[in-house]
Amino acid sequence: MAAMEHRIKLTVAYLGTPFAGWQLQNGQRTVQGELESALARVTGANRTPITGAGRTDAGVHARGQTAHLDLAHSPPVGKLAAVLNAALPPEISVRHAVVVPSTFHARRSARAKLYTYRIGWGQPPVPWAGLRRAHVSVPRDLDVLEEGLRLLIGRRDMASFTVPDPTQGPSVRTLLDAWSTGSRDRLSIHFLGNGFLRYQVRRMVGLLLEISWQRETLETLRRLITQPTPGAPVWTAPACGLTLEKVYYRKPGRPRGGNSERDNLVAG
Repeated sequence: MAAMEHRIKLTVAYLGTPFAGWQLQNGQRTVQGELESALARVTGANRTPITGAGRTDAGVHARGQTAHLDLAHSPPVGKLAAVLNAALPPEISVRHAVVVPSTFHARRSARAKLYTYRIGWGQPPVPWAGLRRAHVSVPRDLDVLEEGLRLLIGRRDMASFTVPDPTQGPSVRTLLDAWSTGSRDRLSIHFLGNGFLRYQVRRMVGLLLEISWQRETLETLRRLITQPTPGAPVWTAPACGLTLEKVYYRKPGRPRGGNSERDNLVAG
């Protein structure tokens, strides 16, 4: 990085419905593409790469996606979010912008991510309440769904919950926690992990819902965990229910080890 450049961390929220995901794609409208275009317009400079903490898929939302960029000259960082938001479409909002050390990297420095999958089975009280929910049948057995969530916690080979991809690399991931919250007509399923494979959360949710509907069993889940099978016949829940809530980084000055890993994390 050039000596005069400043590294800036962005916290970004977006409604993923109209986008083909985060990552730049030729001929597709993406969140990264819209951000880089807006940045070029407000700075008058050449297009500057913006690196995200994760590549959310088409239709997936974010409340706290983290990204970074390097700029030689920019508006005062306190005003950068407002300036960018004025140039962005309404489905994307830069919530915060701060200068960070050049060693910070939105993706490589990340230590954990929190995803929430929202489902509903009643008519939303207001039209926009359903934009980030998948509408499904009422889960029949929430106790067995919770039992399935507990089985997923820990260091696991999650190959059964992704699709075959020769470029993907190792499929072992650590799920630090998983739990559900809900009310009469909706349910949210939360996953905190050190990283997630493509479609992993949606396929875990799909199987958990099928178990709750008594179309599948906990034995199927145990088998897919102990006998990882890329591309296993698992229902992938709709993208509209999934939101990247937060990206976590190591607290400044907190060394590795000692307390639990969760105690050393702070949301980006």
